[in-house]
Amino acid sequence: MLTVIMECRDQESELVQTLSGLVSGAVEGLISDVVVLDHGSTDGSASVADAAGCKFHSDWDLQLVLANVRGEWLLFVEAGARLQQGWIEEVAEYIALSKEPARFSLSRHHRQPLLRRILSRTPPLEHGLLLPKREALKVARNGMDVAALVRGRKSVRLISQLIPARAMRTAG
Repeated sequence: MLTVIMECRDQESELVQTLSGLVSGAVEGLISDVVVLDHGSTDGSASVADAAGCKFHSDWDLQLVLANVRGEWLLFVEAGARLQQGWIEEVAEYIALSKEPARFSLSRHHRQPLLRRILSRTPPLEHGLLLPKREALKVARNGMDVAALVRGRKSVRLISQLIPARAMRTAG
């Protein structure tokens, strides 16, 4: 089983985008729970998370949150990211057969130009990260945020594609 974890701050519409794409994973029995870690939102983020059945934490410690999730694998994504067709089957097979972290491929239509990719720093969650819970628990520390947990982590590249959250920011 898989737990999806996202951080947000005033990202109500982005949460809607990402959560709507996760429904099929929950229906298929892949996703056991979704956790939203909030950084002081004043919009409807809490209401969106509640309506979707997510655990919403406005005051949280990552180490404690990770210890209490149900999934043996964790999927960290940015609010606004959208997983594309085929991700459920690939992730289910991957977590059944592998022990290594993995990231999604970016959608062909939403990749940055080559020069920009070379010259700019990629946000740590732009490709999402699939990580065994036991590995996350080993490195999680009091006061750590998700970006610090996933930054620099070596991973396998999945074939399944993700439309990054920045695509929603530039479209809006």
